[in-house]
Amino acid sequence: MAYRHTLGGESYCFATLKDLLAAASPARSGDQLAGLAAQSDAQRVAARHALANLPLAAFLQAELVPYEHDDVTRLIVDTHDSIAFAPVAHMTVGQFRDWLLSHTADGPALAALAPGLTPEMVAAVSKIMRNQDLMAVARKIRVITRFRNTIGLEGCLASRLQPNHPTDDLKGIAASTLDGLLCGMGDAVIGINPATDSVANGLELLDMLDHARQQYDIPTQTCVLTHVTNTIEIMNRGGAVDLVFQSIAGTQKANEGFGVSLSILREAHEAALALGRGTLGQNVMYFETGQGAALSANAHHGMDQQTVETRAYAVARAFDPLLVNTVVGFIGPEYLYDGKQIMRAALEDHFCAKLLGVPMGCDVCYTNHAEADQDDMDTLMVLLGAAGVTFLIGVPGADDVMLNYQSLSFHDILTLRSLLGLRPAPEFAAWLDRMGLYDTSRERMRAIAPAQTRLAAMAGVA
Repeated sequence: MAYRHTLGGESYCFATLKDLLAAASPARSGDQLAGLAAQSDAQRVAARHALANLPLAAFLQAELVPYEHDDVTRLIVDTHDSIAFAPVAHMTVGQFRDWLLSHTADGPALAALAPGLTPEMVAAVSKIMRNQDLMAVARKIRVITRFRNTIGLEGCLASRLQPNHPTDDLKGIAASTLDGLLCGMGDAVIGINPATDSVANGLELLDMLDHARQQYDIPTQTCVLTHVTNTIEIMNRGGAVDLVFQSIAGTQKANEGFGVSLSILREAHEAALALGRGTLGQNVMYFETGQGAALSANAHHGMDQQTVETRAYAVARAFDPLLVNTVVGFIGPEYLYDGKQIMRAALEDHFCAKLLGVPMGCDVCYTNHAEADQDDMDTLMVLLGAAGVTFLIGVPGADDVMLNYQSLSFHDILTLRSLLGLRPAPEFAAWLDRMGLYDTSRERMRAIAPAQTRLAAMAGVA
């Protein structure tokens, strides 16, 4: 089916729904690399007009990847809730946008709607929204999850403490962990990207993290971001697994490129649930996504990178994760060229995930060969904080010396909490208060000296 719109006396035609969605996307280098981007600003505007006039229900009849060839498509189709969809079933994409921005679309209404939305619907409406629209809607949505603390509450901003080390040195990781805790980081997760991705190394790192967590009774969760098959084996060997991590994407072929399938994720999910390690809840999965992942694996099936990215959130929500984050600028300038493209993509990812009922956070980051700098990241950090992002990632000095990219520092997130009046997860804030680090009556960090002495032994520096 072709889609048309006349603009300024010129008729524009888009042969397929994939073509229409791609042409309507804001400019980005990945779509240009794939030959999918609009050829002109006029064509992009025409595509957005045509998309705005498209009924939402049309997405239920159009499979961007054939059902019989793709397990992500089957998941999307088979889990769609027609009853939840009913309140917006009569709307076009443009009418849906207007409704989302209205007072009628409050938090409870949007939460009830989530099971009735497909990723393609959500991607479509994001393409006709300005940045402030994406922020205003996402801010209404609270996706609350629990393991040893409560993530996603109104007025809270959680953080992942990322103490990576280029040789996985335990004392180096412990020192970075101490540094983060002294800045109030780590309520979302204390999560290590291992330099050596093996079962033996994962066991050792998890044992160290779990020992520190138990010794200081820290109400958080720990994770080694190893491949899911390694985590399954670690659980089989009795390792201290709180969260199962995996990078995911929006097509079966792209997930196969990660060495993962929906059946493997189900196996890992069931194994982690059986451990029963959560004290407040059993959201046991942690996923990472990023625009460009499917294209880099030649597994995008002709879809623009933002649409295929949004399909990854359907995979995530099927497993009730504690955390999901987009590594928005990490994949590189081949997909998001500069600071402006990174900012737009992050706001899209956050909006789309939240609208689908996924607890979205962000690694506000860029690689050193991108046309971006730390000022861009400061801006994006504040935009996401205002938009109600679930959590952000912090690394020592904003420079990950193992993965070799730039992110946010512990102090950046501490500053953002102060700037916007946000606080850590309540159970974690109470622990910080007990440790002499946080004043819950004033919702701010205290001087660190008393707790520094108490915690220093964890890093072997007492």
